[in-house]
Amino acid sequence: MTEHTELSGIDLSLVAETAERQMTRRELLRYAGAGAGALGLGALLAACGTGGNSGTSGGGGSGSNAVGSAGWWSKQKLHHQVQFANWPYYIDVQHGKHPTLEQFTKKTGIKVTYSEVIQDNTSFFQKIKPALQANQPTGYDIVVLTNNSPVFSQIIQAGWVIPIDHNRMPNFDKYASNLVTNPSYDPGNKYSMAWQSGYTALAYNTKFIKDDITSIDSLFDPKYKGKIGMMSDPQELGSAGLLALGKDPAQSTQADWQKAATKLQSQRALVRSYYDQSYIQALKNEDTWISMCWSGDIFQANLSGFKDLKLVIPQEGAMFWTDNMMIPKGAANPLDAMTLMDYVYQPKVQALIEDYNNYVCPVPDSKNIIASQLKDPTVANSPTVFPDAHIQSLSRLYYQYKNNQDLLTWNNLFLPIIQG
Repeated sequence: MTEHTELSGIDLSLVAETAERQMTRRELLRYAGAGAGALGLGALLAACGTGGNSGTSGGGGSGSNAVGSAGWWSKQKLHHQVQFANWPYYIDVQHGKHPTLEQFTKKTGIKVTYSEVIQDNTSFFQKIKPALQANQPTGYDIVVLTNNSPVFSQIIQAGWVIPIDHNRMPNFDKYASNLVTNPSYDPGNKYSMAWQSGYTALAYNTKFIKDDITSIDSLFDPKYKGKIGMMSDPQELGSAGLLALGKDPAQSTQADWQKAATKLQSQRALVRSYYDQSYIQALKNEDTWISMCWSGDIFQANLSGFKDLKLVIPQEGAMFWTDNMMIPKGAANPLDAMTLMDYVYQPKVQALIEDYNNYVCPVPDSKNIIASQLKDPTVANSPTVFPDAHIQSLSRLYYQYKNNQDLLTWNNLFLPIIQG
């Protein structure tokens, strides 16, 4: 890279070093569904309960001065500080600092307190829920939650998220990928803006499997008995079963869920284990030859020397998840939060974040910057960092639970498969 080249105030000499990319965000991820298995389904449903605010939306009230309305936003002032809660290892790092945030402060005067406090959606929600229920600030102005977690829709339904100000999103409106604009889980991006995305797909070891794998059906092939890895998260497992049936999970019915559960039950004898994040170690150790996977993990594994692992976006489609920035009810600095949320959609800013993260970039225009100015063609040319039209056409969204009974029905079908 060229030293001291500046992009929108970003000094490229501050780009995160590869040596510091030792872990990925997914190495600490524990989905809400997995939490249901560990903590008990009742605990999860209690955590996602809507409390006394279920009749409100986005912070409450109605009329021109309701929280999140145009009138309310027009009265907000900058306080020159913002509290940002995110997952670990999910933003550029250089010598213990975050260059993009440092440059944001220099440019705007807004100081960012960046906290890597989210280990999984459910446990984080449990921590902030008492404050939300009591109509008190959570201590954060931005939180990052995953759309495939039941927590995501529940916190919106409870009225615990402030609708974002669409008059303050020029970069998002101009540069955001069509994969993260107007998503089905948040029509019109009323409450959220994507931080990063990824695919739940499949990977296989070309050292042992010489076939050209293209279909999710390969996870059900008897010739790989004992060498198949499946995920222990019921949202992921159930979605894989639906894809194997040719069903779009987002549009699926409870009858489809039953058929998927039956298919996955019949697969049990072939499966070596149902894994959490440890699936990647099983692939590296050659305990499994083919497995469900998260796209960023395989990308990182290839970079670290595991060249025999091949990522596949199946012809039936791959589950596309997104970690979303949201402003929780009671946030002390909402205008500062909006300023930062839109700032990261500048292509030159996002390029630095993406060159560190290696997930699906929400800003396609960052690709040429990564290739030509950051001199990192491996990231720039990755089809799972910058999906082409074909891969985008294979992106599938998760079913959005309509209520707690929906979630209970889903987990009652798929958790027994995992738990054996």
